[in-house]
Amino acid sequence: MKIKILSIFIMCLMVMGAQAQIDRSKQPEAGPAPKINLGKPKTFKLKNGLQIMVVENHKLPRVSASLIIDNKPNSEGNKVGVKSLYSSMMGNGTKSMSKEEFNEKVDFLGASVGYGSESAYASSLSKFFPEVMELMADGLLNPLFTEEEFQDQKDRVLEGLKAGEKSASNIASNVSRKLAFGGNHPYGEFETEESVNNVTLKDVKTYYNNFISPKNAYLVVVGDVDDSDVKKLAKKYLGDWAESTPPSAALPAVPKVQYTQVNFIDVPNAVQSELRVQNTVELKMADEDYFPVLVANQILGGSFGSYLNMNLREEHGYTYGARSYTGTDKYVSRFSASASVRNAVTDSAIVETLKEINRIKTEKVDFEDLNNAKNKFAGDFVLKLESPSTIANYALNIETNDLPKDFYETFLKKINAVTQDDILRVANKYFKTDAMQIVVAGKGSEIAENLENITYKGKTIPVFYFNKDGEKVEKPEYNKAVPEGVTVKTVYNNYIKAIGGKKAIDDVNTVRMEGSGTIQGMPLSFTIMQTKDGKSYQATKMNGMVMSKQVFNGKTGYAEGQGQKMDFTEEQIELAKKSSGLFPELETPKDATLTGIEKVDGKDAYAVSTSENSKSYYSVESGLKLQESNTVSQGGQTMTTSTKYDNYKEVNGVKFPHTMTQSFGSQEIEIEMSEVKINEGVSDADFQ
Repeated sequence: MKIKILSIFIMCLMVMGAQAQIDRSKQPEAGPAPKINLGKPKTFKLKNGLQIMVVENHKLPRVSASLIIDNKPNSEGNKVGVKSLYSSMMGNGTKSMSKEEFNEKVDFLGASVGYGSESAYASSLSKFFPEVMELMADGLLNPLFTEEEFQDQKDRVLEGLKAGEKSASNIASNVSRKLAFGGNHPYGEFETEESVNNVTLKDVKTYYNNFISPKNAYLVVVGDVDDSDVKKLAKKYLGDWAESTPPSAALPAVPKVQYTQVNFIDVPNAVQSELRVQNTVELKMADEDYFPVLVANQILGGSFGSYLNMNLREEHGYTYGARSYTGTDKYVSRFSASASVRNAVTDSAIVETLKEINRIKTEKVDFEDLNNAKNKFAGDFVLKLESPSTIANYALNIETNDLPKDFYETFLKKINAVTQDDILRVANKYFKTDAMQIVVAGKGSEIAENLENITYKGKTIPVFYFNKDGEKVEKPEYNKAVPEGVTVKTVYNNYIKAIGGKKAIDDVNTVRMEGSGTIQGMPLSFTIMQTKDGKSYQATKMNGMVMSKQVFNGKTGYAEGQGQKMDFTEEQIELAKKSSGLFPELETPKDATLTGIEKVDGKDAYAVSTSENSKSYYSVESGLKLQESNTVSQGGQTMTTSTKYDNYKEVNGVKFPHTMTQSFGSQEIEIEMSEVKINEGVSDADFQ
């Protein structure tokens, strides 16, 4: 079946006004919207309730199949993790073949087969599609749930939770959902170590039996295939799928927010703050406000040139990106504006975010901004129409969201009809600045005091405190008093003593460290070299190839990556000099100050500031260095990076950390050192 699009050449005219002789006090009249004729999929329904949609496209010899089960949201209660464990176990063998046999067959056919908590997917060359369809159906209808596989997948989930438990970004995302929708609402739940440990194999099987049903299921097939063949395959492999009615419970009401407030979660190790400014909304795709909200959100925070991004990133340099999102859902959704910002500007970023949201509620948007937003939707719409799967997805949306049959044929017309007054109206209706939750996850010792002094419309915004599980708590104690007699010098002396003493470290001239870690699932290796006279080298490799490198020769330095080389700025040189040498704690800088006692991973630590942008933390109990943080500016942007030190081991009488966790932005890399060499493996040539 061919996709027919008539009069696409006038698409651009739809949202562009004349460039000359315009009365800019009036919005230009919209040009005629093109008539879009979308191809329609062939549809049919099996006796068990499974609905099937087929879009034929014979340009390439490939076929894809997506199965979606449109269940009402269901709560997992104190066993959040059932869905993820179920989906991770799917595709790992069936009642008729082992995990290895299943994967070998998929690989042999050059296909892909996957499963979600309420979905399945398959893709292959068209000549192999019948076999691949059989495999997908076998995995769906006859899954092999074994205790061994369950425990293996459970360990993986718990490992992932552990890796992200200190991530400010993860914490902000979890807690913001819980605060928005409530902890007993399916949309407000999130996995914890406790909830995952509560899940049993029986729970997974019960979930499968209750919710994996053809009654609310849709099979979408796109590609080089005949609809009659798909019908035969569906009957053959999915016709015996037993019909059942998934259990359904009334969804709890979402919490009502009475006034704008800051909801703060203390993340002591956070190198930056995570902001989520939000309120719940009730907006469906079928609502008349849907199109004006799309455009309003695009202008506010949906693109690089949006209000939020131009303010927080371009004008103030608070963040690398600020965005907003307004969800649509059959049940409930939310508006959310988000950004990752430096600790020092957290309060200012909140003020500016509220300012821009209030701006779109009180000022008419410029014609240029309005037209740019419309152009963006027009361009995206055209690009999507180039994909055959678009037709099937649109047809699926019409069914699952109860949309008019001509919803997408009139999409551009409705986008084009949005006016300045429409933007004002929906912004005031859906962006609730007088009843917003400002969720902040960050380092309380650095930002809590300023958060408590934020005002909006002449009133101080109240601050409430929560833990990482989204439970309300009392305000934490951030800065303990430093005992009398403790100074920077005594902290440094205790550190030197803790790692082996001055006599032992005096004999160390060079150190070479080799380690490994992963980022986004990719294995990396690291080489770190340092000298007593202040030279340093750090290289990151992937598959043996150098991906990035930083070199400092004691006077100048550079960073190299992705084929580009950039010399250190004066600020970076000064920072490198301050931290030069193997053990800079042997000398006490004149400008070093002891700022207090703070928490690092739950441990009390003396915080020593060596400059406005640099701080180190030393354990009160052991004396060992626990963390360093540095703030650097480049290209008009500022970023805070940190390195945590753990797992100290003795090498030639001196203790070195063998686990280092580097954080930058929302990224975190844990490096495990496999080798530490003293006075070998380092030469002057390494620092050229």
